[in-house]
Amino acid sequence: MIKFLRILSWFLGGLFLIAMFCVTTVDWTPLEESAYFKETMERLEKTNLEGADSGFLLAGWAKVNFTPASPKPLIPYKPRGEYEFVVDSSYVKTLLISNEQHTVALINYELLFVHPYLAQKVEERLKTADLPVDHLYFTSTHTHRGMGGYTPGIVGKLTMGGKDEMLVDFIAHQTIESVNRAFQHLDTVNISYRKTPVPELVANRLVASDPVDPYVRQLYLEKLDGETCLFVTYSAHPTLLESDFMGLSGDYPYYFAEALEEELSFCIFAAGTVGSHRPQGAKARDTAAVREYARTLYQKLHSDLSPADTSSATSLFSAKLQVDLRSPHFRISENLRLRPWLFHSVYGESPAFMDILQIGPVVLLSSSGEVSGVFYENWDKHAASLDLTLFFTSFNGGYIGYITPDKYYKERMYETWDMNFFGPFNGAYQHELVVKALSKVKHN
Repeated sequence: MIKFLRILSWFLGGLFLIAMFCVTTVDWTPLEESAYFKETMERLEKTNLEGADSGFLLAGWAKVNFTPASPKPLIPYKPRGEYEFVVDSSYVKTLLISNEQHTVALINYELLFVHPYLAQKVEERLKTADLPVDHLYFTSTHTHRGMGGYTPGIVGKLTMGGKDEMLVDFIAHQTIESVNRAFQHLDTVNISYRKTPVPELVANRLVASDPVDPYVRQLYLEKLDGETCLFVTYSAHPTLLESDFMGLSGDYPYYFAEALEEELSFCIFAAGTVGSHRPQGAKARDTAAVREYARTLYQKLHSDLSPADTSSATSLFSAKLQVDLRSPHFRISENLRLRPWLFHSVYGESPAFMDILQIGPVVLLSSSGEVSGVFYENWDKHAASLDLTLFFTSFNGGYIGYITPDKYYKERMYETWDMNFFGPFNGAYQHELVVKALSKVKHN
């Protein structure tokens, strides 16, 4: 009996030590009192937007196919193996905007997201290519039927196809090729912009009664020779195809852009505030229903007779803001979480930042989080009060999980519990970042 108790005490003691080593408490420090918040806000206040107003704007665009010669793993969700067929090829698209003193490259991938490792490889190759780009602004379509293979780390290997160095190098190479081609077609452009409500094609998947961001936001660029480019965002998740669909596809963004390119020269679809938002419609087992959804979305834009806003402003400024975060909060109960070292060993490190891009009265802001669209209405109103128009995009080369309303932080839902990585109050934090960034642009 004494021997048993001794063994039991050693066992329990070992469990206690393991728990102390691996588990800690949730940090409920209020946002305004947190060092990471204060330091980031101070950094934003001191950030200088680089650029100029040269009296004109130039733009060029190009796309390059990066579908590999052999199949790669499909992501996300559980490991599904390599895709069995290609429905539509995967492209990297580049939109260059310049005024000869400052040049920004908006890079868009038909991928789930832009992992920091891929972004780093592109940045390294861009320096080697010696192309005069001052700011890289990454976006993705967020297709859930795209390839993996560009995500290092344990979770990357288990759920994202791991890290295929040859694939990463190939995507980076094709990216630089698209930038180079876009440079070859720079020409003077005029810009216009508008937003079209399409609430019937998007729904809130987190809380059905909550609001949605219903707008297709459109930035038009037209060259003097009549060539046109449309940069467009929408908040419905590209998840129309069933999770067991084994083909490589860009989902509805691919076919939406394809439809728009029937009348325009070029189109880029960038995922907007897709957090909490799903497409309104049944899951599809083939692309026919996906094409129909995309065609309906296209027809909504085509039938919108409201005039686009135009601007003769030619200012072009940008900045990249480092965003500090609370330490990782992967929770195992309401008040307990895994220690940060354990989270990082499994998920890896991911930088967080915000891109700030001003093109006349148009402001593009990006996030490293998968941001819920429920915030957008207030941001729109604030931007309008400053005589600005906001385009918000996600998947900017960092990934920090979902950013949802703080009132749901304790709810055991996928977006608010499993994928809310960096602790409470991130909703309020994101709101403050957007509001302050817009004010920064206004007073630049």
